[in-house]
Formats: sequence, C-alpha cells, structure tokens
Amino acid sequence: MPIRPRRLRSTAAMRRLVSETRLHPAQLVLPLFVREGIDTPHPISSMPGVVQHSLDSLVNEVKQAQELGLGGVMLFGVPETRDAVGSGLDHERGILNVATAAVRDAVGDELVVMTDLCLDEFTDHGHCGVLDDQGRVDNDATLERYAAGAIAQAQAGAHVLGLSGMMDGQVGYVREELDLAGYSDTVILAYAAKYASGFYGPFREAVDSQLQGDRSTYQQDPANVRESLREVQLDVEQGADLVMVKPALPYLDVVRMVSENVDVPVSAYQVSGEYVQIEAAAQRGWLDRDRVMLETLTSIVRAGADQVLTYYALAAARLFV
Repeated sequence: MPIRPRRLRSTAAMRRLVSETRLHPAQLVLPLFVREGIDTPHPISSMPGVVQHSLDSLVNEVKQAQELGLGGVMLFGVPETRDAVGSGLDHERGILNVATAAVRDAVGDELVVMTDLCLDEFTDHGHCGVLDDQGRVDNDATLERYAAGAIAQAQAGAHVLGLSGMMDGQVGYVREELDLAGYSDTVILAYAAKYASGFYGPFREAVDSQLQGDRSTYQQDPANVRESLREVQLDVEQGADLVMVKPALPYLDVVRMVSENVDVPVSAYQVSGEYVQIEAAAQRGWLDRDRVMLETLTSIVRAGADQVLTYYALAAARLFV
C-alpha cells in the first residue's frame, strides 16, 4: 500500500490541524523608539513604516499593541543631549524613564513593558559602556552605570529590563543591585548571544547613534557558537530570567542550540536589517510582504524561540484578527 503524506496537506483546514508550529500575537514583542523634544512622530528613512515616537504617539501605539494581544513592547530612548557616561540612562527625567512611566500608566499590567538597559543611545561616543583614558570600554565601570539605569527603569515601572550591553558579569551585578533596592520581581532579559552584526545598520539611525568604529570587542563573533552557549549559560547562572539571541534569521542555528541547552524562555530579535530586506523587496514587487513576514516569524519560533522581537509585531497580529 503506498504511503501518501500529501493527504495531510490536502486542504487549508487539514494543514491547520496538523501544523507543528503555531505563531500567536502573544509571542511577539514590538520594539518602539521614543525621541525627546518632538511633538509628532518622526519617520526613520532607513526603516520604512517605523518612526521615532513622541510621548503621545508612543502611548497610542502601545495601546494598539495591547488591544491586538501582543506579548509586550520594548522601549528605546533617543535623548536630545548625550555625554560620556550616558547620564540620561538613569536620570529621573531621562526620556526613556519618562516614557516608561507614561506607558505603564496607560496599560498597567495588561501588557509587558520592556526597556533597553544599555548606554549606547545615551553616550556621546555611541559605545555600550564607559570608556577609559585609552578609549576602551571599561567593563567594571560600565556595570555601575547599568545598575543605576536598572534601578531607574524599575522605578519608572518596567516589567522587564533588556540588558543588552554584553559586558562580563552584567546580569549578576544588576540582579544583586535590583534585589538590594527592593526590585526582586523585576525581570532580566539578558542579550546573551548578541553578535557583532552588519544587520544593525538601520537601527543606528533609529537611535541617532554616535558610534564611530564597531563593538567587536564586546559583542560576539559571528563565526562562533560554543562561545555563545558559554555566554548564555553564564547569564542563566547569574540570574537571567530570559535570554536573547540577536539577530534572529542569520542565527537560527544558535536559537535552536540555545533553546536545547537552557531551561529559561528564549527570545530572538528580528533586527532592523532583517526587516528592511523584506520591506525593500516587497516595495519592488519581488516578494509577497505578508507571506514572507509570517514565514520568517514562524521560522524563528520553529527554531526554538519563545518570543520574537520584531518591527512586524503589529502587522502580523492584525493578520490574526
């Protein structure tokens, strides 16, 4: 008797019945940029459809995310002024902290509010840490700034802190300081496998990055996997509640390996360069935007991601309504 696997692909209803991977809006997290000193949204030229928000437009966008059932939002701040130590990160009136408080006032606990805990948006040199007198990132001095930022973001109401700077010992240091300050319930999402990638290019415009050079001395080598697994394990041992692989599509093998080696939820970030490739090709009529959007998101979940940070979160969720 012939075996006919195609029987299970005969209709859309049959395919839904036997689908092995199911994408849901609750798995999606929407990254959002809020810019200090503007009253209306400012388009990001290298990321079609994505903007730097004003406080008012940010809150409106977050409310849409809640209504569509997204899992959460990740907030990034774009300050008017910067300095060598990124003072805006932990200043009470820093744009990211003000925005976080406004978002929490709007949605309470109905949507997970995440904040980017890093110095790069706030420093005048664009690096993710404090520099020493030779222009190198000072790991331990940077940890002190992260801890200050963590407490400020927790005070502002962040549910989850996205610790993305890739400093050694950052998770343990921040976890201890949060606990001492009374924020033991604040969740740490460790960007544990964050690669020194060319796919971040459009993001640099989104946060008005001042970076000269690159971050290869602290972000991971795209050629390495064992190193990533070691970094992930260290972050889990230090108290990370969730771990991140970034970027997503070029590193699906890493997503799979991380998911098989940790017992905490795994996130993956479909970064700006991944997003704009789809947008550019779709604008030229070379591919079906919605189909490819869902296909890529499904592939990230199929590889083992429990959550996906993606600029397509709202667009994808609307397809499920």
